[in-house]
Amino acid sequence: MIRLALFKGKYHWHSHADEDELIFVYKGRIVVQFKDRPDVELAAGELIVIPKGVEHCPKSLEDSYVLMFEPASLKSKGD
Repeated sequence: MIRLALFKGKYHWHSHADEDELIFVYKGRIVVQFKDRPDVELAAGELIVIPKGVEHCPKSLEDSYVLMFEPASLKSKGD
């Protein structure tokens, strides 16, 4: 499933036990924070794949439109 979201500020820390998550920044800039590795900053046209089980916290640096490619069974609000 492809979900379009408008990121405004910080989300919450979460992980997905059974699914990888692909995040593509369509417009704007975000940072994906990790507890056990360096943060990753993404601009429009860039993407990241977050492996299942990895705790992360996305936040936008400005209002950002993001596409998330994930299984339909994934809870869109995280844990």
